[in-house]
Amino acid sequence: MKIGIPRALLYYRYHVLWNTFFQELGIETVISPHTNKTLMDAGSHYAIDENCLSSKLFFGHVSALEGKCDAVFVPRIANYGKDGVMCSRFEGLYDMAVNTFRDHDIDFVTCNVDIQQKCPEEQAYVMLGVSLGASEAKAREAYQKSYQAWQAAQKAHIAEEEARLHDDRIKILVVGHSYNLYDEYIGKPILKGIEQLDAVPICSDAVDLKQAQEDSLNICKSVPWIMSRELLGSIAKYHNDVDGIILLTAFPCGPDSMINEMIIRRIKDRPILNLLLDSQDGNAGIETRLESFIDIIRFRKEARL
Repeated sequence: MKIGIPRALLYYRYHVLWNTFFQELGIETVISPHTNKTLMDAGSHYAIDENCLSSKLFFGHVSALEGKCDAVFVPRIANYGKDGVMCSRFEGLYDMAVNTFRDHDIDFVTCNVDIQQKCPEEQAYVMLGVSLGASEAKAREAYQKSYQAWQAAQKAHIAEEEARLHDDRIKILVVGHSYNLYDEYIGKPILKGIEQLDAVPICSDAVDLKQAQEDSLNICKSVPWIMSRELLGSIAKYHNDVDGIILLTAFPCGPDSMINEMIIRRIKDRPILNLLLDSQDGNAGIETRLESFIDIIRFRKEARL
């Protein structure tokens, strides 16, 4: 059996967990290719206009898996408890995918993570494993091994980003969801652009997730979305060690639009650049803004010497 995994949205957060889980069950995984203009155009075709760019890319990646696997894995993640609400797109993603591709030769499998409805993550993955033919014991073992692998990968990533703080060059904290930061078509060019300007990008996902949620309370105590609180926590962790902050957002993300405005109003001791990613072609405008932003930081640093 082959399970397809779209290289979009939560893939960039959980790819180690997902790949290890299916591998432990003896199931081959097929990952959709890196994002390109063809995938973006396909996503725009299948998604409704109101979807954010990240969601549109997801539908493009699902379409790229048609005919290449037996089923596509799309988890439904509602919440991690009353204080761990996810954006509604992740709760409805499976249903949207099934309905969008109902006339296509694509089957879907899912797991339902909803602690408020007494379905924690481990139970959700065990049920998924059983539905794919594994015993409950085997599925539980597969989840536990995959979770440990994911934790190890996260710790290694944090250590790698923290090591970059020792670089003497200008350091920029890039605040954004991992599916925006690491997408080859929309986010990676930003990170590469910062490096080409002789600065060091520090990615906001390099945080202990629980600690980041706690640290976010130092900035705002009323943010409902768990992933938004993690972004705030990354600022609380890194902002004293960086020279500037870039807010990277996919248009028209509702939670990010609110959170970014709050960040701009409350963080006054670091320059902030708000970059909005959309489906328009060309990076010239973004490159110019990046260059100007880093030049301003460089001039400010030189003026202090």
